Amino acid sequence: MKLRRARARRKGRIEIIPMIDVMFFLLATFMLASLSLENLHSLPVDLPRGQALAAPPKASVTLTVTRAGDLALDRTPVTLETIGPTLMRLAPGGATSLVVNADSAAPNGIVVEAMLKARAAGVEHFLFAIKPE
Repeated sequence: MKLRRARARRKGRIEIIPMIDVMFFLLATFMLASLSLENLHSLPVDLPRGQALAAPPKASVTLTVTRAGDLALDRTPVTLETIGPTLMRLAPGGATSLVVNADSAAPNGIVVEAMLKARAAGVEHFLFAIKPE
């Protein structure tokens, strides 16, 4: 008669299928999270189409110009006369970059005037929001 030990030793095994499932879950989670990182404080407008290099991420203020010519700084309605004081209030250290989010049918004169007022308030760089083609 053959006697067995009370406790038989089994070699450990690494199951690869659950590990692959976990890795795909993490990949999908990070991909979805990265899509929601874009943070534009603007009103929805119909942007012009074009191609451009991606801008480096910085703290910036968004200037929105609607089709009707209405202006907004980070969703705060402004006029041409109040752009400067509102920029000073939104960016106390001085905003060095301004994202121009202008509707493709917006009057160009208002866009240029708003940019000139922002330049007088201390903005050094202007970035234009576009739709990729």
